[in-house]
Amino acid sequence: MSSENTFHGWACSGKDQPLEWRELPLKKFEDDDLEIRVTHCGICGSDIYALDNLWGGTDYPCCVGHEIAGVVTKIGYNVTEFSVGDRVGIGAQCDSCGDCDECNNDKENICRKGVTTTFGSHWKCGTKTYGGYADKWRGNKRFVFKIPDGLSNEEAASFFCAGVTTYWPLKNHGVTKGSHVGVIAVGGLGHFAILWAKAFGAHVTVFSSSERKREDAKQLGADNFVVSKDKEAMKAQVNTLSHIICTSYNEGFDWIDYLYALVPNGVFIMAAVPDLPLSNIPGRVLVFRQISVVGTAIGSPKTIREMLEFAVATGVRPWYKKYPMEKASEAVQAVRDGKPRYRFVLEQN
Repeated sequence: MSSENTFHGWACSGKDQPLEWRELPLKKFEDDDLEIRVTHCGICGSDIYALDNLWGGTDYPCCVGHEIAGVVTKIGYNVTEFSVGDRVGIGAQCDSCGDCDECNNDKENICRKGVTTTFGSHWKCGTKTYGGYADKWRGNKRFVFKIPDGLSNEEAASFFCAGVTTYWPLKNHGVTKGSHVGVIAVGGLGHFAILWAKAFGAHVTVFSSSERKREDAKQLGADNFVVSKDKEAMKAQVNTLSHIICTSYNEGFDWIDYLYALVPNGVFIMAAVPDLPLSNIPGRVLVFRQISVVGTAIGSPKTIREMLEFAVATGVRPWYKKYPMEKASEAVQAVRDGKPRYRFVLEQN
């Protein structure tokens, strides 16, 4: 049983070490804080990267999970936006400086002084941040959002990272009815990108390395499916797309094929977090076709709230499978093995 200032969560003590259910400290409860009982937590690929130290610098012990849904159990003196019993969520960011231009203009996700991530970072008070493979979470009200009545907690959880990472750039770069959007790869991010693009009214072409996910892409709403290794099929895409959102980037990525698939003034959106440098981008294509290559980073709390309401209005729902919280280790291994179709969500009884 956790004490008032601790929680229990699935923590990893080092690279290649198993997850262990253990007691860890919560941050000091402050007037702007609230505390929630975790009911669900989405599993994200970045959780695995952190647990396995694939990006380097993991601060063990590490309790991951940044798609947290739960119920408010305690509110601070300054918290008027939430009440005990509210269903709420927390995404990949839990704090920011709060005083730069970005933070003052609803762009906290690109805070100039750096983002405090929901796990693997530190609160301003110095306590380490821990994620949602856990029984409770405590933190600043600014990065908590209500889950609308039209979404269950289990449905909502996957929106808080994969959902907003694909929703925001498509909206921000003007995808609408009449747009032709290319989606590279059908996975946790890619399946959301298809759903959002269709909800915005766009025509969607999916690019995949094989035929294996053709039927899934069709069920998700894709209008066209192209095997990227088929050179003739790729040539047929020249000058057909207003936008491309890239959700998977690997060695040997063919920039020429994809950039020529864009019409002049087209936008290439990098939504993946590549382990490799973006090398061999043909500069002449960018210049003479006025192509924009842009990045995107999660989304602000305001954007997440807007996204959730849009999902309710349009019926966008992720494809996901639930695992009991006590089977977190099994679920994590299944992600390592590439089994999600297309998100996993942990559920706490």
